[in-house]
Amino acid sequence: MKKIKIDMKFLGSFIAVLMLVSVTSCKEYLNIEPKDRLTGNNFYQSKDDVEANMANMYSMFFDKLNETWVIGAIGEARSGEIVASPGANNYNSRVIVEVLGRNELIRAMDPSAPWEWYHMERITNWTRYYQVIQTANILIDKLNEGIPGLSQEDTNRYIAEAVFLRSFTYFWMVRLYGDVVYYTDPYHSEALPREDMVSVLNKCIADLEPLKNDMPWTFSDPALKGARASRGSIVALLMNMNMWNAGFDRGNAQKYYQATAALGAELMESNSYRLLPLDEEGWARVTKGRSDESLFEFYRSINYGDANAALAPFGDHFLRWPYKFPRFNNQISHCYFRSEYMEKLYPESVADKRRDFWFEDMLSNSGQFIAKKFGYNVYASGNEDKNPDNTFMIFRYAGAILLRAEALAELGRDAEAKAVVDVVRERAEATLYDGPGGQHLKDFIFLERARELIGEGHRYFDLIRTRRILSSMWAYKPLNQDQYNRRAWTWPIDQSARVNNPFMTLNEYWLTTGL
Repeated sequence: MKKIKIDMKFLGSFIAVLMLVSVTSCKEYLNIEPKDRLTGNNFYQSKDDVEANMANMYSMFFDKLNETWVIGAIGEARSGEIVASPGANNYNSRVIVEVLGRNELIRAMDPSAPWEWYHMERITNWTRYYQVIQTANILIDKLNEGIPGLSQEDTNRYIAEAVFLRSFTYFWMVRLYGDVVYYTDPYHSEALPREDMVSVLNKCIADLEPLKNDMPWTFSDPALKGARASRGSIVALLMNMNMWNAGFDRGNAQKYYQATAALGAELMESNSYRLLPLDEEGWARVTKGRSDESLFEFYRSINYGDANAALAPFGDHFLRWPYKFPRFNNQISHCYFRSEYMEKLYPESVADKRRDFWFEDMLSNSGQFIAKKFGYNVYASGNEDKNPDNTFMIFRYAGAILLRAEALAELGRDAEAKAVVDVVRERAEATLYDGPGGQHLKDFIFLERARELIGEGHRYFDLIRTRRILSSMWAYKPLNQDQYNRRAWTWPIDQSARVNNPFMTLNEYWLTTGL
């Protein structure tokens, strides 16, 4: 048997991390909140009760986004293009971005490391996600029983919204952990094994697809637009789940591409969303949130007293004065993207407004790099140490357009794919695509998603589902085939998931070679 070399220092640190997280875990299967705290026998008595429960589910999910630099850690840094800026504040801590870029997740969670205050180990704990799922399951059950004061239309809409939140949570967990425990019944207590991730997403697709027409495409009330699930949110999630499965259920890939292409056409033909002008006013509205471009987001506002963790926004690591205050300790950005990667995305020889509008000192390979993309809603002044007042964008119209283009290209419908990708490039005042079809077009669309969605948490997952993570042509730190097959792209699962569940297995890669 081949012997596996294990670094005992990091093994000890990993065990310490697991003990720290597990010691506070309650002794219930999946760590679900007590039933009376989730519902109460007399809780669902009015529309206001349902609204309060919905707000609680959104809040619980956002708790996970607010734990650390989650969007950057899970969706951007792990392919190796991000570097810590020498001379940045707490430089020894910022080096964690390079640790993530080498896929050294156990080291990233080392409590003895100078970056321990990032608390990356929290990403491994899925308890809060299952609390969202359990809450959604109970609400759906109560809605089916009937709640006083709700019309049938209201009931159908709330069921669709709750199923969206449940399905979105499963989708999010699948991308983090691979196979997950799946259930939809209320008050679940039976121990279950993890289920194949493709099966989980297919069940979510089957649950959600029939309900999308029960939701409005979007909301006229600006307080709800993007911030509450809509038909646009559901379509975006269905597209993303289909494209994820296309990468792993390759024998059925054409089915998933066809579904994605059809959903994308439905979304665009609804005329319910639009790409805002790429100028300071238009882009500030997109990043602030609740815009005509938002399909789904976790809206946050300093005006509402929302307490965002300082680390949580992606842009925190890529802004400096005058986009971040106070001036005296924000002279350089904490991190930058490697110049060779940025040149590949935005070559000087190709017209693209995003190059100068979204970045400053883009090729500096230093802390002079600025991702102005996240800097157009500067709130603070003087000595107030605050990030710009941005939303946490999850699905944006431009991203859905490009998923449709990708699906069309995979189906060999090259002319349609070119026309669709050019919708995004036209807004960017970029040279329209005039190359060949086939693989060249597929690669171009992949890069267009990287260009348009940089910093929004899609890059790493796109590399994984398309298997481009296996090539140094596409990732600075690629995985080899064995690592990919054994799911080195996942995160470890905290030991607390095994409490009272004899069927639970953890991610084997992180218990052996991943150390």
